Amino acid sequence: QVQLVESGGGLVQAGGSLRLSCAASGRTFSSSTMAWFRQAPGKEREFVAAIWLSTTNYADSVKGRFTISRDNIRITYLQMNSLKPEDTAIYYCAAESRTTFAFNYRGRNEYTYWGQGTQVTVSS
Repeated sequence: QVQLVESGGGLVQAGGSLRLSCAASGRTFSSSTMAWFRQAPGKEREFVAAIWLSTTNYADSVKGRFTISRDNIRITYLQMNSLKPEDTAIYYCAAESRTTFAFNYRGRNEYTYWGQGTQVTVSS
């Protein structure tokens, strides 16, 4: 019903910046919660950032450095500044259209739709 495609990943040096994009197609809604997760080798997929309408939330590890935003209902961005080697991971875009007050935006199992990921590598 919804397809997500990430882009913008690459190799950057520590302290640099990168902007990821998530393009959504199919049945999309402005009221959907959009999120970014990341997964490093040997680690579980972890929450990075989420946006619902004008409300944004961030993991403590990226707060103040990353910014999630939406230009429209189909494009979601993750602006990453002051990148650190520990930010190295595959970054995934996720979407959930059916959200309520009980929705746990930090939970991996809360999202129905996922992209295939884009690799971000930060060198020291």
